[in-house]
Amino acid sequence: MARLMVAEHDIPPLLQASALTYTRNAETIFGPLDFSLRMGEVVLIEGDNGSGKTTLLKVLCGLLEPSSGQVLLHGVPLTLAKLSHQVALLGHLPGLKMELSTLQNLHFAVGMGGVRSGITPRLALASVGLEGYEDQSLRSMSAGQKKRVALARLLLVPAGLWLLDEPYANLDRSGIELVNRLLDNHARRGGAALITSHGAYAYTSGTPRRIALRTAA
Repeated sequence: MARLMVAEHDIPPLLQASALTYTRNAETIFGPLDFSLRMGEVVLIEGDNGSGKTTLLKVLCGLLEPSSGQVLLHGVPLTLAKLSHQVALLGHLPGLKMELSTLQNLHFAVGMGGVRSGITPRLALASVGLEGYEDQSLRSMSAGQKKRVALARLLLVPAGLWLLDEPYANLDRSGIELVNRLLDNHARRGGAALITSHGAYAYTSGTPRRIALRTAA
C-alpha cells in the first residue's frame, strides 16, 4: 500500500493573520498585518510604546475584535469557544489572585483550563525556581517572583500557542534565561510563541523572525 506523505507546506500554520487591522476612535492602532506562525516557531513583535503590540495580542487571543481582516487558528476562524485550551496569554499583569498562595493559584488554573500531561503544580513551581514557596502568599512576593508564578501557570496549561506580552519585564538575569529556556522547550514540543519586546531583552535562540509595528503618525 502506498504511503501518503504530507508536505510541510500542506499543513496549515498554527496561527495565520490576514489583512489584520485594529482601529480605535477612528485611529488605526495597527495594520494591515499579514503573518503566520508555525509549530516550533518563536516570533518577536517589536515596536515602541503605543505601536499596538499589546492590542495585537488581545486581538489574536479573542479579547478584542479586529476592525478588519481575519485570524485563523489551525486553519479555522478564531472563536473564543476554541481558545481556552489552545491559546495562553501572559499579559503585563500576572492575572493571579493575591490572597491565595502560589500553589493555590496554580490549582485554580488547573481547575479552569486543565493541565498538560506530565507536570504538576508543584513541579511547575520547581521548574521556575520557586520550590519551597508553595505556601507563600502572592501578596507578599516581589514583582519578579509573581512573574515566575505566572510562568509556572503557563507551563501547566495545555495550550500550543503562547502569547507573551513583555515576558522579560521585572525579571533578573536568571529570570530572563528562564524565559528563554521555557520558550526553547515549548518550541521543541511543537508549540509556538509570539513575544512582544521593546528590544531591551529578546529571545536569542537561532535567528527568530521579527514583526515590526510602527507607531501611527
